[in-house]
Amino acid sequence: MITAIPSPPISSLELGPLDIRFYALAIVTGIIVAWWIGDRRYTKWGGPKDVSIDVAVWMVLFGIVGARIYHVITTPDPYFGPNGDMLKALRIWEGGLGIWGGIALGAVGGFIALRRQGLRFAPFADAVAPGVLVAQAIGRLGNYFNQELFGGPTDLPWALEVDDAYIPAGYEAGTTFHPTFLYEALWVLAMAALLVWLEKRFRFRGGQTAIMYVILYTAGRVWIESLRIDDAQIFAGLRLNVWTSIIVFLIAAVVFVLLTRYLKTNPELGDIYLDGRDPHAQSPEDGASDDDAAEDADGVADDATDEPATAKDSETADSGVVDDNDDLPGGETESEQRK
Repeated sequence: MITAIPSPPISSLELGPLDIRFYALAIVTGIIVAWWIGDRRYTKWGGPKDVSIDVAVWMVLFGIVGARIYHVITTPDPYFGPNGDMLKALRIWEGGLGIWGGIALGAVGGFIALRRQGLRFAPFADAVAPGVLVAQAIGRLGNYFNQELFGGPTDLPWALEVDDAYIPAGYEAGTTFHPTFLYEALWVLAMAALLVWLEKRFRFRGGQTAIMYVILYTAGRVWIESLRIDDAQIFAGLRLNVWTSIIVFLIAAVVFVLLTRYLKTNPELGDIYLDGRDPHAQSPEDGASDDDAAEDADGVADDATDEPATAKDSETADSGVVDDNDDLPGGETESEQRK
């Protein structure tokens, strides 16, 4: 019978001159998985191939910087305190990434990369949201190997053993703690499945999936964060990250309602490409030229029927107007397909 989760025997793997930290390996693995899931979803919706890797690079670089900045600002003592080391702020592999800074600055990087290619940010954010949750679950394994960010003491069967060197001051050797890294990993995996179900059930589009991701994640982060006992800034009796989760949850809920209403009159927000940037779209003039060329090549105007073209048919042909919806099944626009 399991009485506790054992502490990991090692936190890194030495390969010659390289010291591979499991924390860093978990982060990298999560990023790869998130990209793979997001890319499959994005291209399935009509997004251009090979663009996701470029956007992912921008998001990862911006995200890591943002995550580290947020962590350093909200947990300043190890870096700027009485016995702090400012250079330690650069040693990311030792742990310490704030999810809020990572998401915020990562989104900025993704927005810039997508705009450069004439693509909307909202559909891409929707595509990657479930994968980000899976990536967060994988990344939390890094906290296990670093023996950090655990909760208060407990004797539950799934309690976490921690080496004496990592036990906070004031707790006896051998004390077992809540494995908050495991709680969060299980929570985000469940939310990833729920998010995909909600997306299909209510036909989310135009950023709704991404905003719902924020709502679901923060709902769990509030109670998980409340269990942790690592050093943190306290305001009005609550940890800073608890307040952040509450505030972000409320803002996201309001944004979701407003976005849902906005999409009713502006469905183009769910389109992959920005206006006028879709390489597959044809202008009316281009469509008329193509039709005329095809008609000339065939040498016959209406081969499909034995009846001569009516005056109405002639007017339509001469107008050079092409229904932009003909390229899509059922004559639907791209945004209507996503509804």
